[in-house]
Amino acid sequence: MSEEYKRSHVFAIDYGTSDFKYGPITIGEVPEVVENRGYFIDKSSIMSRIMGVNKDIVVGRELPAFFESREDLSERLVYPVKHGIVEKNDVRAWQVIKELTNFAVESFTLNDPDFRGFYIVASLAVTAPRYMYERLFEIFGELNSDKMLVRAATIISQPLAVAISQKIPTCVVVESGHGNTQVCPISMYPIRNAVVALNRGGAAANILTSEILKDSGYGDLAKEEGLVRKVKEQIGLLPKRLEEAIDFAKKNPDKVRAELRIEGTRIKIDLGEQSWTRFLIGEYVFNPGHEIFQSYFKRGMPKPSDVKIGDTYFYGMTDIAESIIEAVEKCSVELQPHLFSKIILSGGNFNWRSPKTLEGVAVTSDEKVKLMMKEKGIENIQVVVTKDPTFSVWRGCIVYGYAVPHDFKWRWEKMEGWMNYA
Repeated sequence: MSEEYKRSHVFAIDYGTSDFKYGPITIGEVPEVVENRGYFIDKSSIMSRIMGVNKDIVVGRELPAFFESREDLSERLVYPVKHGIVEKNDVRAWQVIKELTNFAVESFTLNDPDFRGFYIVASLAVTAPRYMYERLFEIFGELNSDKMLVRAATIISQPLAVAISQKIPTCVVVESGHGNTQVCPISMYPIRNAVVALNRGGAAANILTSEILKDSGYGDLAKEEGLVRKVKEQIGLLPKRLEEAIDFAKKNPDKVRAELRIEGTRIKIDLGEQSWTRFLIGEYVFNPGHEIFQSYFKRGMPKPSDVKIGDTYFYGMTDIAESIIEAVEKCSVELQPHLFSKIILSGGNFNWRSPKTLEGVAVTSDEKVKLMMKEKGIENIQVVVTKDPTFSVWRGCIVYGYAVPHDFKWRWEKMEGWMNYA
């Protein structure tokens, strides 16, 4: 295969905890996105036979149409990636990963007679163990059982993909998605022994949002995961300083009040006098240790816990600024100033907006991190949020696949290059 063929057939896949992002280089700036989950059909059901359902697993946008009772969901609905890791012996999780991968690649398989397979660039959490790389390479090869879908494949870490998308070789990448947050110093390659992992992401903010909805009289809606996420994303705010923001909100209730209507339904959410709690949602992502959250923990809301998964220790309550400082200070003293000078925030969990009407009260993620770092004695830093942070990993994969020569073979000692299947 020529270099020209490779460059026009790069295909990127980002295996996120919540969202599965995929698509070829020809798709443009925004990939396709489906939830990273699969639903196991009850093949013994008479209705499955009558309806002609011949699948074992359903993935993609059609998945909700196959849901049965709420009790069945807990047993049959599988989210394979937890904390960025798929357990080695979790058979059903790997079945979902394979089905999603096949679904993604098949979605863009070309009818062109000259098509000879994609060059896939997959991205995993920096904490992913080697066995995940090995199993993914096996899956890519298995997709070729009927026809050539995968010409070659490579795998890179999500923080490295972000650094590549920004074209910054020395930096700290903070990649925060649905299930976890990775703080990764990079100097050409990820400095793996300096990585700090947090056991929280967008899902933690969802839990707090659910509690806020309950307190505001929407207890029935607080059970709907998709709706709670929509409320978080459209109503949640990130405060510059929480105490000042709450004080402003209580003195100016009309300026912070927000209504959310759910399209296609009669549902309208209005927090009313509880609108000051909008600021708690963003604060919780950055600093769950603030004393205001103690009342929620005392009432039974689960606190982000410290957990060890494989060889990686995930912190629950460490704030974002402290995690960045800890990661950088694990690196050489000479390198530290260069790392502090370039901090890149990526992932949907950093996609906070600052309305003009709340200027100086609500801030964006980069402004929040700068302030938190300054309060801890770290100044003269540059913090940037990637453009469309939800998709920066996927874009970095596309850039990487375009740049790596087609004849550069995979090397396990460096964890780079193409694993060839042709």
